[in-house]
Amino acid sequence: MPEFPRTYRSVLWLVAAAACWGIGTVVSKRAVNEIAPLALLPIQLTVSVAALAVFTSVQQRRVNWSPDLRRLGALGILNPGVSYLLSLLGLAQITASLSVLLWSAEPLLIAALAWWMLNEPVTGRQTTVMVFAFLGVVLVVFESGNSGGAVGVGLTLAGVSACAVYTVVSRKLMGGDPALPIVLVQQSCALVFAVGMLAVAAVAGSLPSITAVSGTAWVSATISGLLYYAVAFWFYLSGLRGLPASIAGVFINLVPVFGIGAGFLLLAERLSGRQWLGAAVVMAAVTTAALLRMEPARAANTARSLTLGAGPSPN
Repeated sequence: MPEFPRTYRSVLWLVAAAACWGIGTVVSKRAVNEIAPLALLPIQLTVSVAALAVFTSVQQRRVNWSPDLRRLGALGILNPGVSYLLSLLGLAQITASLSVLLWSAEPLLIAALAWWMLNEPVTGRQTTVMVFAFLGVVLVVFESGNSGGAVGVGLTLAGVSACAVYTVVSRKLMGGDPALPIVLVQQSCALVFAVGMLAVAAVAGSLPSITAVSGTAWVSATISGLLYYAVAFWFYLSGLRGLPASIAGVFINLVPVFGIGAGFLLLAERLSGRQWLGAAVVMAAVTTAALLRMEPARAANTARSLTLGAGPSPN
């Protein structure tokens, strides 16, 4: 398959993943209002693993237990296991809109880790636009009187850091296995972790109760399990296969676009003028970064076309 069309197909996968994460965060916020994070995570992952098992069966994919797949699968403990448990704990204390905007710090972490671990180059222009994206996040997070507590922000950023490590290590280990079996194995490992944490809470006598949960919260938990875990991770790993980790990370900045829109429509959440300015800076920066990242593929495609067209004309 030519590199240029494959690049754009990967972009579409990553945009779709960002949409699922943004909307899924808002739906998770509705669920976490009634279901404690420690109980919500295994519920969501159970829905996700069941859906992924069905998808795998329908597509007649086989789980090939290669050493690479085992290592990739173990990463599920880190993400969505540890990462999303921290994120849900943070989400219980801040708004959904603030949560998705905090995740805009992830591309900076991914770019730094990819440079260090994968030797992926980062140009001066790319660094500049990523810094602008981070400044946009700062405008949002440090708005006086916003609805995010320091603990909630800290827990969310810890989850973001774990997710950044996951992206870079996944890109390093990813071999020829299709994305769907990888996601299934990873989220099965994450489910084992989540159930284990729930068992620890039970032994400690702090098992969260789910006896007084409304039907709306159960529906929200189910939908967010599908969107936030099964579908989003499937799309993300599909896009990650065709692009460097630092490029894929840039598209995570699109999560706030979908998250803020869904928060506005579903939860009536509002941002201040300063926070909207920060959001606009983030979106402008990620668009610029994406265009800069496409330049090498566009140049290679143009050179290939010129080379093919430079041959002798037929008689």
